[in-house]
Amino acid sequence: MPSCVSWPCCSASALGSPEALQQGKLKREFHLPPPPSWLSCGGHGTKGVFELLSGWRRTRENLPFKDRVADAYSDVMVTYTMTSSLYLITFGMGASPFTNIEAVKVFCQNMCVSILLNYFYIFSFFGSCLVFAGQLEQNRYHSIFCCKIPSAEYLDRKPVWFQTVMSDGHQQTSHHETNPYQHHFIQHFLREHYNEWITNIYVKPFVVILYLIYSSFSFMGCLQISDRANIINLLASDSPSVSYATAQQKYFSNYSPVIGFYVYEPLQYWNSTVQEDLRRLCSGFTAMSWVEQYYQFLKVSNISANNKSDFISVLQSSFLKKPEFQHFRNDIIFSKAGDESNIIASRLYLVARTSRDKQKEVIEVLEKLRPLSLSKSIRFIVFNPSFVFMDHYGLSVTVPVLIAGFGVLLVLILTFFLVIHPLGNFWLILSVTSIELGVLGLMTLWNVDMDCISILCLIYTLNFAIDHCAPLLYTFVLATEHTRTQCIKISLQEHGTAILQNITSFLIGLVPLLFVPSNLTFTLFKCLLLTGGCTLLHCFVILPVFLTFFPPSKKHHKKKKRAKRKEREEIECIEIQENPDHVTTV
Repeated sequence: MPSCVSWPCCSASALGSPEALQQGKLKREFHLPPPPSWLSCGGHGTKGVFELLSGWRRTRENLPFKDRVADAYSDVMVTYTMTSSLYLITFGMGASPFTNIEAVKVFCQNMCVSILLNYFYIFSFFGSCLVFAGQLEQNRYHSIFCCKIPSAEYLDRKPVWFQTVMSDGHQQTSHHETNPYQHHFIQHFLREHYNEWITNIYVKPFVVILYLIYSSFSFMGCLQISDRANIINLLASDSPSVSYATAQQKYFSNYSPVIGFYVYEPLQYWNSTVQEDLRRLCSGFTAMSWVEQYYQFLKVSNISANNKSDFISVLQSSFLKKPEFQHFRNDIIFSKAGDESNIIASRLYLVARTSRDKQKEVIEVLEKLRPLSLSKSIRFIVFNPSFVFMDHYGLSVTVPVLIAGFGVLLVLILTFFLVIHPLGNFWLILSVTSIELGVLGLMTLWNVDMDCISILCLIYTLNFAIDHCAPLLYTFVLATEHTRTQCIKISLQEHGTAILQNITSFLIGLVPLLFVPSNLTFTLFKCLLLTGGCTLLHCFVILPVFLTFFPPSKKHHKKKKRAKRKEREEIECIEIQENPDHVTTV
């Protein structure tokens, strides 16, 4: 046997042995991290918190707190209910029996439960906190210490740090401002600086060029998509198996993993028909087999073993006692009934020669050998620890991709019935498609394999994009300002702060993933980073510029306003005199 074959055979035979499996030696190597539903669901949950908080801050402080809570909920909860429903629909499909990857199914089930808990949390507990905060503001109690805020004269006699801690921000004026949210630093920055800059006519050409570059790289990445997956991604970063797998792929990539061939029932090995069946099954492989070695030993020694007793007797008394063949003792299991011995099970190892695309060819070998194990007269099992990996990615990636694509289509169709303006829905479809294709193409260029983690992130990207783009788009579409530029400024002022706060919190939450010694976790970090980055790019750069170029037009709103103003002026000039003592002005 060539040396390039014998080295991986000897190394992997111990790896794939039942003893190693029983002792749990492979448990750590192929351990998958728990589904990251806590991080993904956090993006939707914090979005609801920031939106409701933003709606609360937009209400007038001189209103009763009950009216403020009602206004905040009416402004936010409709959109949040719609996006939560879309989350449940998408991840409910992933949790259905049609998904054949257990990790995807568990993740989607956890996501559905988390979305429901988040929704009821926002709808109940967080709303109660707003009511409590409103009561404190109305009665001038401190929002943290819940004590009465001292008078301005009392605070003037105290140190600066005491004034800073105990002041409610309204000591300098005799009354509360009706809209203090305008002075929030993010709101002020968006209104006074960013809105004017992004809608500047000299900035728009550079944004168009930026989007063309973004689209080009995304399209280029989408053309390079393949279901290639590296077994190293399943290993911990500090695992010794990473060095072994790297060396094996670099120097011995033309050979398949060592396949354990297990015959699990008594077999008449001395029968010429059985010998021919074994040779036919092993054809095309480089075999490391006690059977071949024993047949060669009988031929060289000129020993005839055509019956059961001679075959087993020579095997036990001569062949297995020689030093060069003693390592085959663990490959044969004997049973003794009286004075008669039987071979009840045995194993041998096979190595297939493959080309560069090793994974695809090994999957083809599996698809060829497994049906033979059921149809042939010889009952056998083929196994290698890497087959778990090959099954996972070779046979189970296609269905989740189809489910994800079908989920995207279904969600986009359902949005036609959940929104109040078809043009806003059209823009939402374009935005979500652009973000989804951008994440897919860029993660391919970033050497992210199409595995279960990346598929989960693509499903999550769909909902994340809808969650952040929908409020911005529908506020723009329904705005009644004279120009598109004014409408997009209003949209950014209302929802820009909440979107920026949520995406920033989401990206900061990804930082701990960098310190986890796992390649799968790093894949999760890459995909979610691209999700947050592409969504942020569309919400604050691409959409504010492109919405000023294309429909909907705001001219009809201007005409309606002029017609209403003219009609009001005409009506106010009319007097109807019913009798000399009563005059009614309409």
